[in-house]
Amino acid sequence: MSETKFTKDHEWVRLEGGVATVGITDHAQNALGDVVFVDLPDVGRTVAAGEAIAVVESVKAASDVYAPIAGKIVEVNAGLADNPGTINSAPTTDGWFFRIEPADAAEVAALMDEAAYAAFVDTLA
Repeated sequence: MSETKFTKDHEWVRLEGGVATVGITDHAQNALGDVVFVDLPDVGRTVAAGEAIAVVESVKAASDVYAPIAGKIVEVNAGLADNPGTINSAPTTDGWFFRIEPADAAEVAALMDEAAYAAFVDTLA
């Protein structure tokens, strides 16, 4: 199984077979509360790292989801349209948002590992 990497914007990234799957972390979904809607990017869209490309809405607030790396969107999790609560119940598995073909796979390696992300989250408390 490939290693999961993290961003300071609370996205997780898992690179498998040259495609990166992206979602939001358990910390992010806890902060949002019950997710009621998600707006996903269009398949085929080319994005820059750090670009706001999706929106997740909860009973508390709406938040942007950022592209953790540059690349091309190759798939979105269409199941989230009918069941956005999957983001709360399984944020790092079935609640993924999109898959992106990285412009540079080295960008994934440069993201935080789980220990670094946990230390970052601890600074937010």
